Amino acid sequence: MKKVLLMTVAILMMPFAAMAANYQEGVHYTTINKGPATAKPEVSEFFSFYCPHCYSFAKSVVPKLESKLPEGVKFTQKHVEFIGREMGVEMSRAFAVAHQLNVDKKIEMALFSAIHDKKQRFTNRDDIRKLFIANGVEGKDFDAAASSFMVNAQMSSMKRDTENAKLSGVPALVVNGKYRLETSSIKSYDELVDLAVYLTTLK
Repeated sequence: MKKVLLMTVAILMMPFAAMAANYQEGVHYTTINKGPATAKPEVSEFFSFYCPHCYSFAKSVVPKLESKLPEGVKFTQKHVEFIGREMGVEMSRAFAVAHQLNVDKKIEMALFSAIHDKKQRFTNRDDIRKLFIANGVEGKDFDAAASSFMVNAQMSSMKRDTENAKLSGVPALVVNGKYRLETSSIKSYDELVDLAVYLTTLK
């Protein structure tokens, strides 16, 4: 019985062993800090609403990634400020507001579509506010959230995490707060997802 159990465990571990053999630190992923990983496994996507590749990534890769993450692995998103000049900051605020109001996915797709499909220009916070209202959010709720402590704290956290990740562009994935995927060495979106899943097993 014990022998059968050991064989079963070995078989279950084979896919991870195969992935470990295929993925190399410094080639497929980079360790961005020498400290401990996050207490619980997580995959963080860094993106910008102004990035067309991020829009494609949100539609085709993120759903696949979320569906393949093992139970107990958290998926988070962090908007970067370094694209879009001053509006990059306002878009980070918009993302944080959407998160606080629990309309993340709806507003995310609405903003992506407005910028890339409809070619709409956003020049100030009021332009963003109008989009929220058009998507069912009360203006007073947007106003309250936009200046709230929670939104400002989330923006500070996203900015700090962006700096720690040492990003050269987006979309980008960081796993367990420690491993940044190197997309230039990855041949397909399926491989990207597999690598992210593998890295969640590392400490």
